[in-house]
Amino acid sequence: MCPNTLGKEEKIRRRADFLRISKEGVKFQTEHFGVFICSNRQSRRRLGITVGKRVGSAVERNRLKRLIREFFRLNKEALFNSSDFVITAKEGAAKLNFWQVSKELKEILKEQ
Repeated sequence: MCPNTLGKEEKIRRRADFLRISKEGVKFQTEHFGVFICSNRQSRRRLGITVGKRVGSAVERNRLKRLIREFFRLNKEALFNSSDFVITAKEGAAKLNFWQVSKELKEILKEQ
């Protein structure tokens, strides 16, 4: 697979995985995001995104998810291998542009 894509195996889809990561993972907070990071038994990084209805309309939530996926796709080589990342958006996150999303999430990468 091309390293610049975000494949199906790099996405967290099962509810059980989301619950395990939120229970066992380390939590980091920014103004607009909460991020859980947990190791996994696979040799790849995986991303899960949760955006609740409080964040905005369906259009705004989907746009925000696209921005987060794009950030992950562009920066996945800088992330730890064999790790799961669950990013939860907070209220006000829908108003951010790509550069603001990148800046906030890069702060978390520096902490890990």
